[in-house]
Amino acid sequence: MQSPLRHGKAAIGTTLAGGALAALSQAPERASRLLRHRYPTVAVTGMTGVGKTRLADRLSKRASAESAAGADVGSAVMERRTRRNARLRGYRFRVVPGENAATRLGALDEVFHDEPVDGVLHVVAWGHATPRRTGGTTGTALATREEQLAAELEDWAITSHRIASMAVRRDRPTWLVVAVTKADLFADDVDAAVRYYSPGSGTPFGDKLDELRALAGGAKLSIDVLPVCSRGGDKRSAMPEKACSDLLGRLELRMAQLSGHV
Repeated sequence: MQSPLRHGKAAIGTTLAGGALAALSQAPERASRLLRHRYPTVAVTGMTGVGKTRLADRLSKRASAESAAGADVGSAVMERRTRRNARLRGYRFRVVPGENAATRLGALDEVFHDEPVDGVLHVVAWGHATPRRTGGTTGTALATREEQLAAELEDWAITSHRIASMAVRRDRPTWLVVAVTKADLFADDVDAAVRYYSPGSGTPFGDKLDELRALAGGAKLSIDVLPVCSRGGDKRSAMPEKACSDLLGRLELRMAQLSGHV
């Protein structure tokens, strides 16, 4: 007959083993939560030519050869950037291709469905995107500012529905920052550009942001609109480098606030 003491030890051993297995099974999930808290994933979206890669490079403190050369052809695949600081915090950027191709749609599925991101940095340029030829071919293309604004709206219609679909499926808020880039090209009209992209403005883009809030639920989706420029101080820019750096600093601060880093 088994002694009560031995039976008790066996039960304790079983309990401890079960607890250890449970802890081990939860370890990957805890590690994933810690990674997402310290390094949230950010989708960088927007039509081709608005400067997504250049902005992601500046935010990640990286200068790619392509950005430095001012390449006139966007990437056809999703690009990844990581920013780290001394406090072991940062971001994992996912730069979605701007070309309306199968690779772009696949990248949108990845960042909004397969591995949903924590925040979205949607890049616009108030009609000043660099015109590019279709199909990834090099060379100068021509497009009016009105055509570029219309293309931005078409691009945003696709992205906004993905954001709404993601937001309603998750139990935590999602943040969206509309980054009005190339502000150095319209330095005297920055406020007007920000108003154009703001919710409640009554503009075509503002109306679409209002629609997104209605679809996603305002409490689960925060929206900010901030001007930014990735180049300043050179002969092509009407904005000094310090002014561009200040705008970038405001964007970085807001992202840090939204991510719980400050």
